[in-house]
Amino acid sequence: MARMQVSTETSAWLLQAQDLLDEAHRLRPGRARNELRQKAKAMRELANLDPQLARLDTQSTPGPDRPQRS
Repeated sequence: MARMQVSTETSAWLLQAQDLLDEAHRLRPGRARNELRQKAKAMRELANLDPQLARLDTQSTPGPDRPQRS
């Protein structure tokens, strides 16, 4: 059975999301704070998509030992 490799590195998207949330927590409730929280949410979604896109890219890109698909 194939095993999925789990990366122990933290995604750049997640680090940026954390920075935005830290900044949002320092602000008073309001429009600016909500905008930062929404941006952080989008960053977390991108972090979830990033490994999936990388997996798709490696599956579709032929390597030196993989024949070209026709």
